[in-house]
Amino acid sequence: MQNQPFTRRRFLQAGAALAAAPWVPAFPQRSAAGPQIMTVTGPVAPGKLGVTLPHEHVLVDFIGAEGVRKDRYDADEAFRVALPHLQRIRQLGCRSLVECTPAFLGRDPALLRRLSEASGLLIVTNTGYYSAVGGKFLPAHAYTETAAQLAERWLREWREGIDGTGIRPGFLKISVDQAPLKDYNRKIVAAAALTHRESGLTIAAHTGDGAAALEEIGVLREHGVAADAFIWVHAQNETDPQVHREALRLGAWVSFDGLSAENDGEYVSRLTTLKQAGHLGKLLVSHDAGWYHVGEPGGGTYRPHDTLFTGLVPALRKAGFSTRDVDQLLVVNPREAFKIV
Repeated sequence: MQNQPFTRRRFLQAGAALAAAPWVPAFPQRSAAGPQIMTVTGPVAPGKLGVTLPHEHVLVDFIGAEGVRKDRYDADEAFRVALPHLQRIRQLGCRSLVECTPAFLGRDPALLRRLSEASGLLIVTNTGYYSAVGGKFLPAHAYTETAAQLAERWLREWREGIDGTGIRPGFLKISVDQAPLKDYNRKIVAAAALTHRESGLTIAAHTGDGAAALEEIGVLREHGVAADAFIWVHAQNETDPQVHREALRLGAWVSFDGLSAENDGEYVSRLTTLKQAGHLGKLLVSHDAGWYHVGEPGGGTYRPHDTLFTGLVPALRKAGFSTRDVDQLLVVNPREAFKIV
């Protein structure tokens, strides 16, 4: 998807809108159990997460919200296709994977639990709705219900589990197109804010461009949620580094999650620049890879999740990243980003 140029005028407009947003202190989060990561096999202590891929997919169905359903694919076949890829990264040192397929796009927590148990990986699934691509993946009720009503749906999944499985989400996955945000985009962000205030779940947002990211942060602030609860997903699509720096200055997590064997050199350059500027502690990196594609024979071509281990880490070490730096990027940051307080 091509992004509109992020001109200085657009940057100033987005910044002015953000500065004008009222600040309301976030509701205090209460948890008797202390911080945790919620996986498809239950809660674990954050220290158990280990090396983590924070943005990947196992199965996706792009038919649209009105057509998506479980009988469109064979879950056993999807399991057989995905499992070797998960076993591969487990052998390479990965310990956890955040699966970012949302509801009405093929989310299948029962399949993820099977894969987690068979591969030895901890897997995290999500709640929330995907409002990008012109709302193609939004159910009809998302247009008529209020943000509070949508939040209550997502909180029900948090409290009771998803679709009768008992599997609870570990974060919120939402999405918006490019700025300016449409009304339904803003409502989805507002619903995520309300859900976060009650649950502590981190908000990971597929975001069309940098202006949209700053606008999302503004909506969150309007609802009493600080930027450190927000992950700017697909930040690599924004070419203006000053926008990354502004989001980082505000406290957001910035996720470069389109890693492949073709662009790992570009990732080394971006990560090095931001590390030198003191921002390594708020960066995430992943592939946005996979996946069993519902509707294609055999699930189509499954792109592996292994470039980070086979290409990026060796390249980062060659570029001067220490063991501590790599640990910060792959272990500490995902743990802190998805930790439920």
